Amino acid sequence: MGSHLIQELISLNEPVKALVRDKSIPTALSGIELVELVEGDLDEPASFEPALKGIQKAFLLTNSSEKAQRQQLNFVGAAARAGVGHIVKLSQFAASEGSPVRFLRYHAAVENAIRASGISYTFLRPNLFMQGLLAFKDYIKENGQFFACIGHGRISAVDVRDIAAVAARCMTGPAHQNKIYDITGPSALTHYQMAEIFSKVLEKPVAFIDVTPEQMRAGLEAAGFERWQLEGLLEDYAHYARGEAAPVTSTVQELTGRSAISFEQFVKDYAGSFL
Repeated sequence: MGSHLIQELISLNEPVKALVRDKSIPTALSGIELVELVEGDLDEPASFEPALKGIQKAFLLTNSSEKAQRQQLNFVGAAARAGVGHIVKLSQFAASEGSPVRFLRYHAAVENAIRASGISYTFLRPNLFMQGLLAFKDYIKENGQFFACIGHGRISAVDVRDIAAVAARCMTGPAHQNKIYDITGPSALTHYQMAEIFSKVLEKPVAFIDVTPEQMRAGLEAAGFERWQLEGLLEDYAHYARGEAAPVTSTVQELTGRSAISFEQFVKDYAGSFL
């Protein structure tokens, strides 16, 4: 997500400071004109707060982990002290402090902290990332199947490239202060429909297997997911199964001037990962 956004900003000739954990490790951003790498640790605000001086707009995104809420609150506090003018936060569709989904609760808590800080904001609330299906690439490649505990629940999944394009407009445009944008793909699909699209584009049979939450838990445990993330994913998929992630918005079209990327186009673009 961050890399896609930086590429979008560079294409708009916007200078960027990118926070990294270790500047000595080469990355795709190393040596790129307009990009200054800043070393810092979100667990230690003093390590990056000086770099926020003079920053007009900041994009807030962390890894999804048990530390995410605390790290993001650290960033908000540092940004307020440094005088950052605007924060564009990557949140999540249906964020609410009363949600049964921990991911939605922590995003809402950080949103509320940004409001309380007095910093102007834009909250981007995307739905499930299409690129999240890459977690199943080995299953699709080797066995022609993928699984989840979702039944026939529909999700208006969105491509991260569209999220980055929306974020870039919010970072550079003048009319996005104190706005909330729900970001979805162009249609709401079941996982069975996604399987049909995989089969058509990849020209091989791909099946979706609906499993119980217990079976999905076992699969996630076998894949090495930490307990906090594992439990959160099960809560997320229960949210999807209830049909709460089915609405479709026109945000991508309205803010970028082009149609949102379809699931079929996503599979075409990433076909090499699934074959």
